Amino acid sequence: MRLYIFNLTTALLLCLSSASLFADTNSHREQVEKLFKLTQMEKRIQESVDSVLQLQLRQNPQIAEKKATVAQFFEKYIGWNALKEDIAQMYMKTFSEKELEDINAFYITPAGQKVINIVPQLVQQRNQLAMGRLQENIGELQNILAGSTAPSQP
Repeated sequence: MRLYIFNLTTALLLCLSSASLFADTNSHREQVEKLFKLTQMEKRIQESVDSVLQLQLRQNPQIAEKKATVAQFFEKYIGWNALKEDIAQMYMKTFSEKELEDINAFYITPAGQKVINIVPQLVQQRNQLAMGRLQENIGELQNILAGSTAPSQP
């Protein structure tokens, strides 16, 4: 009888701890979902897919007649529905629930929303600046690659 009670108690404790772990996982996932909404992750992924499609069309004009099929392909493999679960798992592995709460607390503020909306533009401007600088100095790179001169110091 004692063994039966011990086994029953052990099973009950395992069930309760599993339920608690499941609840913790759910609340952790809720914080990830909240972050996705605050950062407009789905929209950002769609913009990325659209950008990849446009790049492919510029690089391979012959695929223009199959644009819809190519777009479906990209959606299938790199669209929001294709990536959402994997991205959620990455965030859950990378950030604790508390860290996500803190991140969300920032992103919900006006400053956080500004970061979400402005940083992608700043990244684009930074990339344009870098590309412009490279284009301005491409001759120097060509000389370096040709072995005729050492790089000059800015």
